Amino acid sequence: MTKDFLSIRDLSVYEFGQMLDTAAAVKKRPAKYRNALKDKILAMIFQKQSLRTRMTFEAGMLRLGGEAIYLAPSDISLGSREGAYDIAKNLERWVDGIMIRTFGHQIAVDMAAAARIPVINALTDMSHPCQAMADFQTLREHKGALSNLKLTYVGDGNNVCHSLMLAAARGGTKMAVATPPGYEPRREYVAWAREDGRSTGFALTLTNSPAEAVAGADAVYTDVWASMGQESEKEARARIFAPFQVNEKLMAHANKDAIFMHCLPAHRGDEVTNEVIDAPYSVVYDQAENRLHAQKAILIALMGGKD
Repeated sequence: MTKDFLSIRDLSVYEFGQMLDTAAAVKKRPAKYRNALKDKILAMIFQKQSLRTRMTFEAGMLRLGGEAIYLAPSDISLGSREGAYDIAKNLERWVDGIMIRTFGHQIAVDMAAAARIPVINALTDMSHPCQAMADFQTLREHKGALSNLKLTYVGDGNNVCHSLMLAAARGGTKMAVATPPGYEPRREYVAWAREDGRSTGFALTLTNSPAEAVAGADAVYTDVWASMGQESEKEARARIFAPFQVNEKLMAHANKDAIFMHCLPAHRGDEVTNEVIDAPYSVVYDQAENRLHAQKAILIALMGGKD
């Protein structure tokens, strides 16, 4: 493992599989790992609101025998009162790891470069690797071998989409992404995914047709149309993305046993209907639960716990 976890690209194909194995083991036998991070402390820096990220990292540290300290936006005023470099140089003297949930990806990169202790990206505008690890843990639980699956993402080519593509490349999972024109995932992430997936059987299809992307899918995934920081675009995006709503009609194009996935929070009636997100084939709360187990695996790998 590298020192930090800022992107799925920080993991080799082997490390990706090993981390999913650890997440499964932690979930199955939590008592075995209750002292894996005994006496370790994680500083949690938040510049964005959070339910799942805060709860799963804090509960994860406690259940591994460590502790977590929450730093709200007003506590440190990252970027105005003090920069990432100085904050990192202070924190490395007091704690054993840093988790950051922020806006600009470069902030996490700068903090990792400055700190001698591990830095974990809990979300930036470009990447959401912890979510992707939980998602692929959920895929394995419900569908088995990742290399036999097709995952379809419908909606905005955002940070979640980026991390899913990079994870699919490591798992050898076929992936289709359907977005409105102009909202495709960033070109560098598409190129990285295709480069990383050359040896795994990964294939990526980009399209502007949701029905085409969903055809034959084993899992259909969507996210909000306007992320935090894009509130001013909400009305315009609602009109543009309306044909990309995941509803029962769209799900009918997927395999009969397909599952529905969403990283949450969901805007019901926008990107997904109640009939889909509440359907028996929806696994959104399994994904949310697996944030705890996947992040435990990340914490153990980076912060030196032993089973």
